[in-house]
Amino acid sequence: MKSSPKVLTNAAFDPQIFLALVDDGQSVKTYMDRQSVFAQGDPADAIFYIHKGKIKLTVVSKEGKEAVVAILESGQFFGEGCLVAQTNRMASATAMGECSVARLEKRVVVGKLHAEPAFSALFISYLLSRNVRMEADLIDQLFNSSEKRLARLLLLLANFGKEGKPELIIANISQETLAEMIGTTRSRVSSFMNKFRRLGFIDYNSDGLSVHSSLLNVVLHD
Repeated sequence: MKSSPKVLTNAAFDPQIFLALVDDGQSVKTYMDRQSVFAQGDPADAIFYIHKGKIKLTVVSKEGKEAVVAILESGQFFGEGCLVAQTNRMASATAMGECSVARLEKRVVVGKLHAEPAFSALFISYLLSRNVRMEADLIDQLFNSSEKRLARLLLLLANFGKEGKPELIIANISQETLAEMIGTTRSRVSSFMNKFRRLGFIDYNSDGLSVHSSLLNVVLHD
């Protein structure tokens, strides 16, 4: 019989403890590039955790127009809407490159959150922080220029503002995807990227795209 893992009661949310709590309702699958994890309209019966890789969330309007909602990376959850009475997926989730993703059954997660109130509070806090980021994205979309929105997106994708060394952005995030995420055209993204490169804010190399801290100047400049 497995012993119950110790639940942290400080302000830090540890995904690994969460995964251990729902071990009996968890499965891990490898997804290849552009493979669907779930589609918009599918039954919402599980949440997911990214062990490795990146996941793209997209929505399609009734008119057939597609928009990129977010690009999530390792260490993040998605599909958590099922925990708040969402019966069908509001977006589609697709792998960007090879990904390792854990599927956590809704019924097991709900049961564990009820049984572990202290950890449930930490998980809710984690989800609320995600909502704060989404609100910031909306404000950015409404009030900033497309050039500033692109600079901010590149900095976020490179993990600026987080602990540790900034990462390279994976090469298969196309300019079309970047354009969809900031609400502009691919040609404008291409123009801005060329400008950023000319000014030394970004560099292309064999591993991907390097983003330098000097790109903050674009975001902070009025």
